[in-house]
Amino acid sequence: MTDFAHKRWPKWLLLLCFAVLWFSTLGYRKLISPDEGRYAEIGREMLASGDWLTPRLNAIKYFEKPALQYWATATNFKLFGETEFAARLWPGLTGFLAVIALYFTAKRLFRRKPDAETRAVGAAAILASSLWWIGNGHFLSLDMGVSSFLAIALFAFVWAQLDDATARENRNAMLVAWGAIALAIMSKGLIGLVFPGGTLLVYSLWARDWKPWRRMHFVKGIALLLLITAPWFVMVSRTNPEFAQFFFIHEHFQRFATDTARRDGAWYYFIPLLIAGMLPWAALLPQIARAGWQRDGIRHFQPQRFLLVWAVLIFLFFSKSQSKLPSYILPMFPALALLAGFVLTDLRRRSWLWLSGTMLALGIALMAAVPFIAAKGSDKTPQIYNAAFSEWALVGGGIITALAAAALWSALRRRFDLTLIALAATGLIGAQIPMLGHNAFAATNSSYYLIEAIKPQLQPGSTVYMYRYYDQTVPFYLKRPVQLVEYVDEFELGQRHEAGKLMRDDEFFRRWRDDPAPVAITNPDRFRQLQQHGLPMQVIARDPRRIVITRPASATR
Repeated sequence: MTDFAHKRWPKWLLLLCFAVLWFSTLGYRKLISPDEGRYAEIGREMLASGDWLTPRLNAIKYFEKPALQYWATATNFKLFGETEFAARLWPGLTGFLAVIALYFTAKRLFRRKPDAETRAVGAAAILASSLWWIGNGHFLSLDMGVSSFLAIALFAFVWAQLDDATARENRNAMLVAWGAIALAIMSKGLIGLVFPGGTLLVYSLWARDWKPWRRMHFVKGIALLLLITAPWFVMVSRTNPEFAQFFFIHEHFQRFATDTARRDGAWYYFIPLLIAGMLPWAALLPQIARAGWQRDGIRHFQPQRFLLVWAVLIFLFFSKSQSKLPSYILPMFPALALLAGFVLTDLRRRSWLWLSGTMLALGIALMAAVPFIAAKGSDKTPQIYNAAFSEWALVGGGIITALAAAALWSALRRRFDLTLIALAATGLIGAQIPMLGHNAFAATNSSYYLIEAIKPQLQPGSTVYMYRYYDQTVPFYLKRPVQLVEYVDEFELGQRHEAGKLMRDDEFFRRWRDDPAPVAITNPDRFRQLQQHGLPMQVIARDPRRIVITRPASATR
């Protein structure tokens, strides 16, 4: 591969293009339910209330996760306003920084190789253009934040344990690792410690390498970890006695061991997600696995084996768990991308042709699927929205096809540096176009347009109810909590410990007749139930999944 990375200006140009493509699309789409609405609203309420200690969702205590991302989101709202861009900035920023951290780690790891720069740029490009990293970096959930901090912990540990690391390098890098572990814990809980600790133990047993244990700086590291994590955990537990049992027992051990979260899946659940998530680089997975398995006879510390253990452990952990979501395996991807650096510059022409040809076929297949996408429809997702999305799919398929063809052309001419750039662009641009097109479903997956339609009709004294139904985006776009009626789900803990957070039918029917200007949001099935109850109401707005009602002026109060 021509070592284009030794030239300074192409690297800066690539970084600029990456930053523009990465950040410019964060605010285009409306927030969707459930995750985006949930985590945006917690941050909004934290800022509005001034209570930065106790997370609340819809004004109800919410202890499923720690507070770091809520703090970040609230801060972004303070700086940039309560916008979609500000809501998604934290996952976007942390995902971007993990790519930069990967580049510098790879540069250090391969510094004795003449093509170190190419390996570093290539490994970073693979992570930046992998479908799963892009998707989660542009979607508001907690998984990108925790994955990025785990990635930084992984990279810092590898840096610290290299055979030629100086004592100062070892100490500083390990403190970075401990700090990143603490931030991972503050992002999503104990997995921030379980994965690094489990990886180190399994690696040591496999490689018979116990030297890293003597270079961990446990005293300083644990002190730093506690300094970052302990204050919030102690204060929130003292203020909310119910927190500790729910967070540590229910949210960790019960979720892993039982199907309490109702998110189970087959043992192979994550296999297709891993393959799809690694596109356009999925064809490299066998070579990445072989690189991780091999032992470096020169090194004592085996970074490639450590990276492989990290990826496999995370995959097996969540495959065994009774709670599965597609984004759970996201922490694997930085390790796989860094492992790709071991094989990238040694790839033969056939491998580059296979990578390019695979994406070319996918681009053509996506364009061929457009008529079927456009014709599809249902009561909850009318055909008009699929037709609008299909136009984006056509553009995305065309871009993927064109860039993959360019990659194939350069591979045929053995310009593998250009092939790498074209494939990375295929992933980075090709993945974002359909994501942008997903905004065609905003009328069904988000309450934005519905709330905008009813805002002029809301009076200052209006109570907004949600009847036996809850859309996570409603409080965020309404800019205030709603009153839940006969709805529990994830609010069970808060409703149990706070009076007035759950309303029963009889009280709702009474208040509906007595309130000055009541408004209720529900779904079509629950609306029919209200009709059967004979509730005096009139529809003021609706979309395929939600109906908004108020009491008619003629009804007796």
